[in-house]
Amino acid sequence: MPMRDYFEQLQTCYRGFYIDRPAGNNAFSYRQRRQRRIYVPPLRRGDVPDLAPGQEIVFSEVEEGVERNLCGLQSLLCLQKAGKTFFIFDNHNHAFSFWAYGLHSGAFPAGLPLLHVDQHSDMREPIRYLSPGPEGKITLAQACDYANFELNVGNFIRPALALGIFSEMRLVDSSSAFERRYDAPYVLDIDVDIFAPEMDYIDPAYKLSKIREYIRGADFITIATSPFFIDQALALKVVRALLEF
Repeated sequence: MPMRDYFEQLQTCYRGFYIDRPAGNNAFSYRQRRQRRIYVPPLRRGDVPDLAPGQEIVFSEVEEGVERNLCGLQSLLCLQKAGKTFFIFDNHNHAFSFWAYGLHSGAFPAGLPLLHVDQHSDMREPIRYLSPGPEGKITLAQACDYANFELNVGNFIRPALALGIFSEMRLVDSSSAFERRYDAPYVLDIDVDIFAPEMDYIDPAYKLSKIREYIRGADFITIATSPFFIDQALALKVVRALLEF
């Protein structure tokens, strides 16, 4: 199937919709919150100028007795730059859907390492693992449903490892990790919360330089703006800077 057709399937899944039951990211503190639904923005093709903050709540959580309702992106974005494919989105669990797309469309082969740049490992256990079909694969529709209604921002990597999408996860979350060498090929996954204020003990300019280096070594890149963990105005500023490679 041509890559274009796979992308149309992906857009059908990401048409813009609400999750109004305790599923996926909406399960966090569901019974304690007044805000009982979150939004998943539509996916579109675009370019850097199309990155824009949204006005819909995409993540809601009660933290120390205070309900926090966070807006994400206006649209999730797929863009091409220097022969590389980028998916940019808000909540990090969407990466699972886009990895499945990358695998189905032939953008990268199964079994590459995942280079995961993030202040969190995102390696929590999911409640359920997704089982492949008779041909040893999952469909894009299965991947999207699973990503949105079962996975959350903290548990989406182990299922990708279990399905053989990646051979291993290499975590870049500290000064020492940034100093290591990571040989291509790999799929690159970036959480912009690595630039959150609490991570400023690692020089932001150094992180920017290193991540641009990682981008040059990857053909397929996913970037999460993580509204719960970093202000979205800062997140978008960082994304735009990362794409100036």
